[in-house]
Amino acid sequence: MTKLAIAINLNRCVGCHTCANACKMQNNVPMGMLWNRILTKDCDVIDGALGQYPNLTRVYLPVQCQHCENAACQKVCPTGATYKDASGRVEIDYDKCIGCRMCMAACPFNARVFNWDEPVREPAFNYGDARVPVRAKGVMEKCTLCKERTDDGDIPMCVRVCPGRARTFGDLDDPDSDISKLACSPEAHHLLEEKGTRPQLFYIGL
Repeated sequence: MTKLAIAINLNRCVGCHTCANACKMQNNVPMGMLWNRILTKDCDVIDGALGQYPNLTRVYLPVQCQHCENAACQKVCPTGATYKDASGRVEIDYDKCIGCRMCMAACPFNARVFNWDEPVREPAFNYGDARVPVRAKGVMEKCTLCKERTDDGDIPMCVRVCPGRARTFGDLDDPDSDISKLACSPEAHHLLEEKGTRPQLFYIGL
């Protein structure tokens, strides 16, 4: 079996948003939408900080689809548009999506975005990987672990461009892979573990 996953080392993330912007370009994500967001841990605003000057702290928290083993979004999808593929990724069949947004409500990580209007792109044409399907108004979308790249044996674009080398991609079912070794680290943890979704994206440190 294959279980593709990403580990993010929070001690190495510098909050540069390179991963978010590269994801947007790779996957032809419209204006006003992000599949990959860089939050500031325990803050209510992006790029916020805790404490009072000069005693401030800031920890960046990248958030995207967690590609859960026990995906809440898949359970509530009435048409089967959300599914787990053979590589362990949570994907969306855009032709089956009816835009009911049940998956959006069910996801505890707020990882899905909805095309409320006709997608707007600047410049006014499709960009990124030509193999990525163009999504229309009225469907959900989210991180696909760069399906088109990873199907060809490459790594997701967010992993490729990270200047701090904070991201590790691989197969959790391969005991010799770097990501499997990271998963065994005492510093490894998931977001919202109490939800029982068993994410395949996990964090190291902090």
